[in-house]
Amino acid sequence: MIDTVVIQPGADTGEPSVAGVSWAAVTAGAIVSCALTLVVLAFGIGLGLSVVSPWGGSGVSATTFKIGTGLYLVVIAMLSSSIGGYIAGRLRSRWIGVHSDEVYFRDTAHGFVAWALATVLGAVLLASPASNLLGGAAAGVTQGAVSSAGRTGPMDGYVDTLLRSDAPAAQNSGQNFGNASDSRGEMVRLFTSSLRNGGDLKPADRQYVSKVVAARTGLGQADADKRVNDVVTQAKADMDAARKAAAQLAFWLTASLLIGAFCASLAATEGGGLRDGTWRRRAAR
Repeated sequence: MIDTVVIQPGADTGEPSVAGVSWAAVTAGAIVSCALTLVVLAFGIGLGLSVVSPWGGSGVSATTFKIGTGLYLVVIAMLSSSIGGYIAGRLRSRWIGVHSDEVYFRDTAHGFVAWALATVLGAVLLASPASNLLGGAAAGVTQGAVSSAGRTGPMDGYVDTLLRSDAPAAQNSGQNFGNASDSRGEMVRLFTSSLRNGGDLKPADRQYVSKVVAARTGLGQADADKRVNDVVTQAKADMDAARKAAAQLAFWLTASLLIGAFCASLAATEGGGLRDGTWRRRAAR
């Protein structure tokens, strides 16, 4: 015969009355992690600007800079997540009457939750300051070297290359300046719509562009065709390089986030063990 145990309301089940999650400690660890991320990120931007140079043969190479940026993202994640997780574990409430394995799990969960909260806060709060830092740094680098009288797009440089004439004075002093501006805008829109998704100029569009280039620059039709092919090839190569750089940055960012989650969880277990005075016993076991 099986005995049935009925737990009366209000009976003591042996579980502590303290909540399993100390949200105050988790929030504190997440805020500290976000603040450290911003500080170290600002330092990294200054360090990066000090090692790059617009002069040929000076500064680090593009490959070294990309690898260094990825490794620095990992360092940022390890540093900020470890300190944030440690604070979340060290400041949490003490659990009385809870098994040591359960305490270990809760400490790990505290570090992981603190990392997750810091990641969400960072995406919301740190995106604007980081964008301003990066945008201001880029503007400071290019302000003295590049100036533009009007709005330009990513395809304007390629159109400039297409329409470059061997006699610039003759090109600019023509009577069809309005028509030249119209044809330029049309070509910019044509290149943008055709190459936006990795496509190519249609045969009819390519033929039309070649005729415009020949008329604007005075080149022969064969030379105009060759220039169009060279510019389209260069545009595709540049877009492919930008795509690969974005993919590499995404991989480095993913690795830094995963490493940050691990560091935050491990540091929280250390902080919780030091909080309870059980860290040495855990390490020995």
